[in-house]
Amino acid sequence: MVQVTRRGLLGGAALGTVALAACGKTGPQTFKGEVAFQHGVASGDPLPDRIILWTRVTPLSGAGPVPVRWEVLRAGQETPVAAGMTEASEARDYCVKVDAAGLQPGSDYTYRFTALTDNGDIASPEGRLRTPAANGTSAVNLAVVSCSNWQFGRFNAYKALAEEPGLDAVVHLGDYLYEYGIDGYGAEVAAQLGRMHEPSTEIVTLADYRKRHAQYKTDPHLQAAHAAVPWICTWDDHESTNDSYRTGAQNHNPEEGEGEWSDRKMAAVQAYFEWMPIRDITPGEITTAAWRSFRFGDVATLHALETRLTGRSESLSWASALGNAASPLEVGGKAKALLEKAADPARTMLGAEQESWLSTELTASVSSGAAWQVLANQVIMARVALPNFTETLSPAQIAAQDIPEVKGFLAFTALGLPWNLDAWDGYPAARERLYESVASAGARLVTLAGDTHTAYANELYDASGTRRGVEFGCTSITSPGMGAYVKDVPDLGKQIAKTNNEVVWHDPFGHGYTLVTLTPGTARAVFRKVSDIYGETFSTETVASFEASAEDGGVSPLKTL
Repeated sequence: MVQVTRRGLLGGAALGTVALAACGKTGPQTFKGEVAFQHGVASGDPLPDRIILWTRVTPLSGAGPVPVRWEVLRAGQETPVAAGMTEASEARDYCVKVDAAGLQPGSDYTYRFTALTDNGDIASPEGRLRTPAANGTSAVNLAVVSCSNWQFGRFNAYKALAEEPGLDAVVHLGDYLYEYGIDGYGAEVAAQLGRMHEPSTEIVTLADYRKRHAQYKTDPHLQAAHAAVPWICTWDDHESTNDSYRTGAQNHNPEEGEGEWSDRKMAAVQAYFEWMPIRDITPGEITTAAWRSFRFGDVATLHALETRLTGRSESLSWASALGNAASPLEVGGKAKALLEKAADPARTMLGAEQESWLSTELTASVSSGAAWQVLANQVIMARVALPNFTETLSPAQIAAQDIPEVKGFLAFTALGLPWNLDAWDGYPAARERLYESVASAGARLVTLAGDTHTAYANELYDASGTRRGVEFGCTSITSPGMGAYVKDVPDLGKQIAKTNNEVVWHDPFGHGYTLVTLTPGTARAVFRKVSDIYGETFSTETVASFEASAEDGGVSPLKTL
């Protein structure tokens, strides 16, 4: 039987949930076997008075549920301010997730878990967190990340992020993991590094998704980043499969034995909610309705969006539409038809319910006095076309392109069309509806985006040419960007910025994260890169910084710092 400690008694008194030996009652049961905490700890979805705490208990022997005690302590103190008992069970893949309430706004805490076993209490690593302020104008410091593919390299950017001082939250914009097998995306690099996906095949079933989540959370740098600061997470496509939408995905193939899309989608969602520090969906709500808002004092409201599995209409593809065109005339006709299809007002990125929710949230945020309205959004919102590579590249540079997909795309760039229809460019009517909500609310919009594996500083304009906000697109943790595929074009980023009115700066090379600092008057983005993702030794540098100022009912142009 576990020993009754003063800490345990105080923790039970805090919430009235710990059944320790008292008044003749027996204490909690213990697990008859050995366990370990192999996947670290995490916190997430921070609110001024509560936060999600997460860990996973790995049974090494024995069977059945594992009793787990959790504790939250003031930083530097040993008496818990909140504590309780829960259990790790097979039903949730032995993941533990609790909503720790009764915390003070704007305060620093540590937290930990303890598994109760016949062999003694087994302690987890300790994590740190800070609750958001309920009011006030203290600066809000966010780290923005996305696209962490295990097979493409080491998670050195997570290590650097864990060492950044003064962060209030990490905002992960999706592609936290990737679905491919060891022979898929990243296979060549994975073989060189000995860093191959588990399971070895593409993940399709609930067991597959759970095993992939478990593998990613064994990474020590990812564990360090989770333990250092609370995370606000939203998924993109690869948490389910490539280019997913409400009713299917590019990389879901029932004819190859991958089953019904609805079954695969729900398996991916279940594993995500088990393994991530995200607040569970309220019973009775749509199971994929992961949109939610977070308030940081009087400085900002952050709205985390769900742009994949609930409301997104089918993604469109230039390759599919133009691949069989036999002449330039036919290319032009098919391109026009696809743009008309993309512009259909019935097409949605968010779905009607989430669009209505976001409009209401933007208005409420502005009315309550928050200086900034921030979207944690997966894909680029700015209008982006590629340069006409047939003119901007030299004959030698054109000849250097040895990747078939790049060579085949060169002629397309002469059309001057938006190139990524899986982003908001493929949903222009939905984007205009969002801008209408921003204008109606008088919001100061800051959009955060991932997905492209490249860095952007953008200014956002509606169809009338009115500036509606700014956008900061982060690069990837490991996944390769355009600069890894378009060969020998060192000024590629400058070419893309010059081509597009909304793109102020673009960097298609390297890996890292973006530090976003919000004050009542300014929104600043500092783009950070790591020098290497293949070896254990690396350095971190700032490659660019931009700032926008708050204006009455809007946002100023970006200024280079």
